[in-house]
Amino acid sequence: MLRNSPSGEADVAVLRRKATNLRRHMLTMARGQGAGYIGQGLGIADLLAALYFHELRYDPENLGWADRDRFLLSTGHYSIALWAALAEAGIIPVEELPTYGADDSRLEMSTLDTTPGVEMIGGSLGHGLGQGVGQALGLGVHRSDARVFVELSDGEMQEGSTWEAAMSASHFRLDRLVALIDCNGIQADGPVVLDMEPVADKWRAFGWETVEIDGNDMQAVVAALAGAREKNGKPKAIVLRTLPGKGVPRIEISEKSHFFRVDVSEWDGIIAAFEKSEGGTA
Repeated sequence: MLRNSPSGEADVAVLRRKATNLRRHMLTMARGQGAGYIGQGLGIADLLAALYFHELRYDPENLGWADRDRFLLSTGHYSIALWAALAEAGIIPVEELPTYGADDSRLEMSTLDTTPGVEMIGGSLGHGLGQGVGQALGLGVHRSDARVFVELSDGEMQEGSTWEAAMSASHFRLDRLVALIDCNGIQADGPVVLDMEPVADKWRAFGWETVEIDGNDMQAVVAALAGAREKNGKPKAIVLRTLPGKGVPRIEISEKSHFFRVDVSEWDGIIAAFEKSEGGTA
């Protein structure tokens, strides 16, 4: 059963509710271990909701479908967000989410491609875009209409391999490749070390058709993804300005939202506050 028809009009209200559900799932996972890479995950929930429930063509019952669109999570430690999306899409059981990060769980804190729905191992940063370029080239050889979406981060742009891949994508005119650049301003121990600005202008200089948006504005996300469908010989880049911890004030204001750890009792309070702010709607 093919999921999504991206040429149709998106129901933004439904996608916003999906994003709320993804955040709800992430909080459940973090509570299970008392910690997790949740700040980034909460920040990209809107993007993943728009992808998995409108833009991305895939078959939940046939994950190996050759002409599926590919989503590569280059920042593998964002796995908490991907597990939430895969559970909401029915690819993994919702009941499995509390095992996130536990011994013998397949829901690792960094993605492994042995878990259903995962296209690449999310190990060291800087590898995702190169793999996306390779996949887009391969799909082109087979004359497939499949598209390749690669999520990467502002911190990851400090890796030289990212720019080598960006240059290659432009050279090979990979207009079925979309880079989703999460600019949340943080890395492991605080703010991004190197000044990467102006991000959008850099991607344009490398030959990418580029837009910059508020990554937590669902309408803007949907519009940017729609614009990236154009077949014009240029790879597409969407620069998303996201807020770490989006939707959960306790995490939004934390100086250490990259990896967030508090007692279980505090997680219960955080979840209760989130549900109150969302009106308890699923």
